[in-house]
Amino acid sequence: MVLTHGHEDHIGGVPYLLRERSDIPVVGSKLTLAFLEAKLKEHGIRPRTVRVREGDRRRFGPFDCEFVAVNHSIPDSLAVAIRTRAGMVLHTGDFKMDQFPLDDRITDLRAFARLGEEGVDLFLTDSTNAEVPGFTTSERELNPAIEQVMRTAPRRVIVSSFASHVHRIQQVLDAAHQHGRKVAFVGRSMVRNMGIARDLGYLKVPSGLVVSTKELEKLPDHKITLVCTGSQGEPMAALSRMANRDHMIRIGKGDTVLLASSLIPGNENAIYRVINGLTRFGAHVVHKGNAKVHVSGHASAGELVYCYNIVKPRNVMPVHGEWRHLRANADLAIRTGVDPDRVVIAEDGVVVDLVDGRASITGKVPAGNVYVDGM
Repeated sequence: MVLTHGHEDHIGGVPYLLRERSDIPVVGSKLTLAFLEAKLKEHGIRPRTVRVREGDRRRFGPFDCEFVAVNHSIPDSLAVAIRTRAGMVLHTGDFKMDQFPLDDRITDLRAFARLGEEGVDLFLTDSTNAEVPGFTTSERELNPAIEQVMRTAPRRVIVSSFASHVHRIQQVLDAAHQHGRKVAFVGRSMVRNMGIARDLGYLKVPSGLVVSTKELEKLPDHKITLVCTGSQGEPMAALSRMANRDHMIRIGKGDTVLLASSLIPGNENAIYRVINGLTRFGAHVVHKGNAKVHVSGHASAGELVYCYNIVKPRNVMPVHGEWRHLRANADLAIRTGVDPDRVVIAEDGVVVDLVDGRASITGKVPAGNVYVDGM
């Protein structure tokens, strides 16, 4: 099993798979495996792992895998080229083409071009932003808005983000440090992941900046920044519990809450309930709808077209998106010259075969939700 990066939607299901098949080796980058191993420890699972980095080439059974650096909203993200007897498959993973990334690690387009010259028989591409024209904005363009919040907030600043969004949290730490605020992490997954990122050198933390929630009691409110989970309205996350008065941190008048992430389709009602709850207690809520506090971690249409023109794949299979995103991505591939008969749109469970240089749907296997007892 190859993991392209360490976001929850890509590693969160691994414990449940390994419960059934503990013999499966897990392949990933240093940060990805560190996040995963911490999660698996809570499940009492000791995985077989293989650490790789960009430029590595490893064989796993019949699959000859080469790993390529890509830029995303978390460090250490990888694309993977899989050479097989049937042909080469190139999977972008989640990616974008930020030319000024916070960690100076850009998507390796030279490797994409080299693989294209060798011949990519099937190109699996991130479809999340295929409907969005142009190029995705650089993460650095958020700095002014985040700094303004830190500078102008009269009391505490509470920032909610994904617990694996290392780049965004780095920006929050930098802005808090610049304006003389101390930072405390709130929420088990946030504390765990940021501790890992810091220990491995992916999160740069000035000495004395991060404190415990207990130490906050000694500080004036205007010197406090809290970084917590719950940006999607998850009922058990820290921010949702604050909005429901079910958390030790009590939101009050003059507090500023910054939702530093996207609004994922399907979560709208839960997020708005949290915003309304926080506002009811007197907080000022800053979010994507009223300030420039989020940019996507995914390639927009212009970047996808760029990749198609570089790689020149024989077949394309859009991945990572709803049907409308897959369709939009397929249309982009066709516009760059890919034969419409060689563009495959496949939903979960659909079997796609690559035979004699052509990808086609050949069947379907059972696939769907796996329900987990959370009690």
